[in-house]
Amino acid sequence: MADMITIQEQNKEELQRAILVGVCLDSDNSDYLHAMEELRELAKACEMEVVAIIEQNMASPNPATYVGSGKVQEIAETVNQLEADYVIFEDTLSPSQLKNVQKEINASVMDRTNLILEIFSRRAKTREARLQVESANLQYILPRLVGMRESLGRQGGASGSMSNKGSGEKQIELDRRRIEKRISELRRELEAIEHDRQVKRGKRMQSAVPQVSLVGYTNAGKSTLLNRMLGRYVGKEEKKVMEKDMLFATLDTTVRRIAFENHKDFLLSDTVGFISHLPHTLVKAFHSTLEEVTYADLLLEVVDLSDEHYRDHMQVTKETLKELGAEEIPILYVMNKADRLYEVDTLPRINGDTIYMSASLEAGLPELVEMIQKKLYASNKRAVFLIPYAKGDIDHYLNENGHVFSREYTETGILLDVDCREADYHRFSEYLVR
Repeated sequence: MADMITIQEQNKEELQRAILVGVCLDSDNSDYLHAMEELRELAKACEMEVVAIIEQNMASPNPATYVGSGKVQEIAETVNQLEADYVIFEDTLSPSQLKNVQKEINASVMDRTNLILEIFSRRAKTREARLQVESANLQYILPRLVGMRESLGRQGGASGSMSNKGSGEKQIELDRRRIEKRISELRRELEAIEHDRQVKRGKRMQSAVPQVSLVGYTNAGKSTLLNRMLGRYVGKEEKKVMEKDMLFATLDTTVRRIAFENHKDFLLSDTVGFISHLPHTLVKAFHSTLEEVTYADLLLEVVDLSDEHYRDHMQVTKETLKELGAEEIPILYVMNKADRLYEVDTLPRINGDTIYMSASLEAGLPELVEMIQKKLYASNKRAVFLIPYAKGDIDHYLNENGHVFSREYTETGILLDVDCREADYHRFSEYLVR
């Protein structure tokens, strides 16, 4: 791929105008092209109009400016020509690279990490998510203060006294202290929220209802799957979450109970989507939220089968789950959007722990539910209990938490033929008939 600049068709809408910049380091540029396309989608998710893409082939990034000095000048000229608001680099820039490029360009310079942080900042709705994003943002800004304050004058000082520092040095030090103080405050606030989360999580775990977590690459269809299950099996519109064909459409973890007549219920949680090179500050800030995954009895990895890079996305998901300590949890693979490759009337297609389906069309939804219930309730036992009339609470419990095939009222008690959890089978073994 030759060095190039591509001017995009201008959008009639008044959006913030962005120029994308990428460096191709490999002769096999398929990964690079995918990264640049993903960067375009991230810019779109941030409500920006991409007006140009500037690219360069290099053996390695320039340590001072990421791209070559001549390319920096080309970017600056393109910014002036197209009146761009932002210049977004595909890779993460070091503090010095950001500072050096910003000096030469009359537009706000962002890198991939900064762009993702901006998306999270705009999408965060709950107090917890806003605090998490603010914390991640401040951790990103802290080592880059020098570049941000480059316009302020500096005067050297031999000693460590603040009085010997110029206005720029003073302001940077004040900013650094203020940011560090705010990060500490956020940490304490998030720890308090995490305590509340642990209490709620403990109550859910005491209910003995199995937990299922939706995981996968961003925009694979997790929220769509959650909403279709709610619509079909719960029927409460107010319980649904936002779904949109956009990267990081939802950030907040949502937990809903999916209930069935056979009482093989489960709690289904939707978490923030993964993405390649997810900023470490975000993983760290959202760890308590993402940690919800580690308490699941079963993971549903939702994969956009129509994306040619879906195998790479699955690898990213695998690595992220490993980082969270959730790699040993059983997984069902939901190959979503299969209707874009196969005829709908041929769906679902099931192969072991993998199902090919379409969440939006609900093609394969009943079969997926059956797979989930078989996994979660594999250890269930069918038993016949003779429950004394004085133990009506047990009859009520088994009726609510098991699947009763028949109930017969005898002289000595209630004869229940029930499919129940293995724990309940042993718990009420004294009333076991067979």
